[in-house]
Amino acid sequence: MGLTRKHFTVVFLCLCFTVFLLLISVSSSSSPQGQMETAASRSLEHDNGVHCSRERSRTAWKIIDEYLMPFVEKERYKISSRCRLHPENDLYRDQEQHKMHVDINEWRCGYCKKTFYEEKYLDKHFDNRHYDLLNVSHSRCLADVCGALHCDLVLDSAPHKTRCNPAAIGRNKHLCESLADSCFPVSEGPSALHLNEFFLRQFCDAHTCSGGRKPFSKGGKVHFMPFLCLPLAVVLCCIYLR
Repeated sequence: MGLTRKHFTVVFLCLCFTVFLLLISVSSSSSPQGQMETAASRSLEHDNGVHCSRERSRTAWKIIDEYLMPFVEKERYKISSRCRLHPENDLYRDQEQHKMHVDINEWRCGYCKKTFYEEKYLDKHFDNRHYDLLNVSHSRCLADVCGALHCDLVLDSAPHKTRCNPAAIGRNKHLCESLADSCFPVSEGPSALHLNEFFLRQFCDAHTCSGGRKPFSKGGKVHFMPFLCLPLAVVLCCIYLR
């Protein structure tokens, strides 16, 4: 009887671990729904005169990388630097690329190798010590397109219902459609046409008060790690039971 109970416990723990991995996979490929874009995209980051939210710029790039770039790469399409979604138009892109997440509680500056316990302290370090490395000669704030890309959905880990603002929805939809046309001009050929239509479905159709269409409905980047861990968990359970 004791052996049976032991087997049951191990199998139960394996199942819990498997469900946990699957939940991680699902949450990484989708975002919470039901939020309206209301927050302003620009904010004063520090005393150096840069009025661009680092956090919202980071979120915008995360969305681009997760829900747009896999499809752009699949089409083998090269986004023009004139497109506001191009990496060159992200004020903080170079600094973000110089972040090293060494361990759970260790972040390292790629410029001077100084280490920090949390990412937010590394961000402050960039603002204070490496501000001169920002290209502030052009007005390039990726946070400005957050309204079109549904950044608030990704930023808010506990979504709650808000009253729909038709005026804000209209502005965000107009911005979204202008991004589709400027980044993927339909006159450039079949790939651009396909990506233009994809962008409208993936991002723009959800800008409505009816709540019919959800953002990122076409999916995003596939994360293989949870699925690689799943067979390993099963094998370990079998070995333990034997």
